[in-house]
Amino acid sequence: MISTIGNRRMSRVEVIERARGISAAVAPQVEQAEKLRRLPPENVAAIMQSGLMPMLRPERFGGLGGDWLDLLNACAEVGRVAHVPKGVLLVGPPGTGKTLLARAVAGEAGVAFFSISGSEFVEMFVGVGAARVRDLFEQARKQAPAIVFIDELDALGRARGSFLPGGGGNDEKEQTLNQLLSELDGFDTSGGVVLLAATNRPEILDPALLRAGRFDRQVLVDRPDKKGRSEILQVHLKKIKLASGVPVDDIAALTPGFTGAELANLVNEAALLATRRAADSVTLDDFTQAIERIVAGLEKRNRLLNPHERKVVAHHEMGHALVAMALPGVDPVQKVSIIPRGIAALGYTIQRPIEDRFLMDRAELMNRMAVLLGGRAAESLVFEEVSTGAADDLAKASEIARSMVVRYGMDPKLGQVAYEPESASFPGMPGGADWRPRHYGEETATAIDTAVRGLIETAFQKAVSILTTNRPLLDRAATDLLAKETMSGDDLRSVAGKLVPGGAVAKGPAIAAARS
Repeated sequence: MISTIGNRRMSRVEVIERARGISAAVAPQVEQAEKLRRLPPENVAAIMQSGLMPMLRPERFGGLGGDWLDLLNACAEVGRVAHVPKGVLLVGPPGTGKTLLARAVAGEAGVAFFSISGSEFVEMFVGVGAARVRDLFEQARKQAPAIVFIDELDALGRARGSFLPGGGGNDEKEQTLNQLLSELDGFDTSGGVVLLAATNRPEILDPALLRAGRFDRQVLVDRPDKKGRSEILQVHLKKIKLASGVPVDDIAALTPGFTGAELANLVNEAALLATRRAADSVTLDDFTQAIERIVAGLEKRNRLLNPHERKVVAHHEMGHALVAMALPGVDPVQKVSIIPRGIAALGYTIQRPIEDRFLMDRAELMNRMAVLLGGRAAESLVFEEVSTGAADDLAKASEIARSMVVRYGMDPKLGQVAYEPESASFPGMPGGADWRPRHYGEETATAIDTAVRGLIETAFQKAVSILTTNRPLLDRAATDLLAKETMSGDDLRSVAGKLVPGGAVAKGPAIAAARS
């Protein structure tokens, strides 16, 4: 590129020499720009760290008249500069730390930071929301470079004209969203402001908001894995007095699927339990009890069951435990209890996951269903009758079986077809159930129902076979559970040592926390 001043054309070398004479303060940056010429264009990281980006803002050369244009031409001549993304969208489940990450950016960026919630733009009066968007970006441009953070973007950026409840048909919301779209990438392309936003519902956002040029980056802030949970726990454990010898990795292994917010709550609950028993420090037992509180709810010792109901619950929970112990590769059972918890749990069986899992094959899913149906199998085998205690187990097993058929293509008769691809469900639709599109006929629907029933029946018969082989052990273990109310550790290892494998077992782990 050749720069022009007046009617005289200047070479690149002349432009750089003139830029060097503008001000001694900017000469080092011009030298950096000269070095930038030798960098590969794709090396964006090196370009961004070169110090060139700050010098391209005209306000840094306020007393130099129009000579900053020559400097800009010189910089453009010696190297290509990647532009900063205009928008970064943080996406992830609630509690994973999206807002916390934005707060960290505010502390580390070293520029002006504006924070606001998406709901603050929504008003009853027409035009107020759009005016607030304009005012926000005007203030940000005055202090450019600046970062604007909008939390809960879905309150502001729902898809326009959508049939979803609350997802369109509101002129005020649409005007506010249109103003935001214009500010991000409209006719006025003046930069200096980066928009940072967070949402846990990206599927309902307007497509125009997510296109390149507005939100150029979508950063997934997902639930942490075991290593991430361990590091998060170490941060929160600094605030409490931890007993010596408590392995943080063991606590992280007990909390698969926990978000950062839930881990912080776990540490606080464990500290409260230690305080109630007047302990000097927090032990691993406090964390175990805190996990049970979070997962299963508070103990309800005042919920008195008659002797027959206690016997049914004891056999039900031992049915879960024995089936889980009999299937090779299944996560070991950590605790079995018949103490009522929460709203509906009359007993519970907790399995400790060995590792984080991201894929499960057909055999593993069948094992998981067999563990869930172990309680119902024990009831039918011992009492020759079934109860309402297996309602939650049946719902979970049915969901797994239906997913195997309609989403994962695991039924040989129906073939490798996804009849109901995973998609967002929209609560609140007429009929009281989640709305799902249907792309198959009545004959296929009948075949799907038959396949689902077949999978559940196969898993149920597997559980029955295991418990039939171990019927004496089931009765003895249930009697011990009635006397102790809770079994864990050595008690469960003793039961596992007497277990006789039986039934058509399948290989693979199954994670289940059965609630009666």
